[in-house]
Amino acid sequence: MGRPRPLTRIQEPPVPLFDDEILAKIETSRNEIPHPSLEKGSSIYGSTKIFPDIQAEPGQSYLTLIHGIAHESSVSFVACLQALRALRKGFDSVVYFYGPGSMNAIATRGFPTTGDSAFPGEQNINNTLQTFMDEGGTVFVCRFGLSLHGLREEDLMPGTIPCHPLDVQDALIYFANKGAIINSTYMV
Repeated sequence: MGRPRPLTRIQEPPVPLFDDEILAKIETSRNEIPHPSLEKGSSIYGSTKIFPDIQAEPGQSYLTLIHGIAHESSVSFVACLQALRALRKGFDSVVYFYGPGSMNAIATRGFPTTGDSAFPGEQNINNTLQTFMDEGGTVFVCRFGLSLHGLREEDLMPGTIPCHPLDVQDALIYFANKGAIINSTYMV
């Protein structure tokens, strides 16, 4: 006796995912509203700026407090952009990261290696902070905020200034006494 012959399976035609009635409704749904409704580059918002583009008077300060987790919302990134804009308007601009905001200033961000972007925008905060410092801005980072997330002081971006936890309130008082504009962002 020889080897048994392998069984051959009769391939059945695949069962469609949707029946004809659902397919017809999908097509109707796709065609109800023309897409794209506007071509790329179409303006859908006005451009009138209401308030004057105010520049700093000599010696004016702008303090940005950031208590927001990197990449969990836009609050931290937008606050960094606002601090950079204030610096470019001539303000002595300072960013102060505290609580979970402290993790925004780490230099070890990236995947698969530090400095890489595993997704578009992963380095946005780091790049903006670096530009901010390169242009003369000051960045403080709360040591207690770092410790909350197991981040080490040596993980901070070069040029940032680590601070004692009690400095958060005293920095706020210091800048308020200077008459600074204070932008306080907080994420829960």
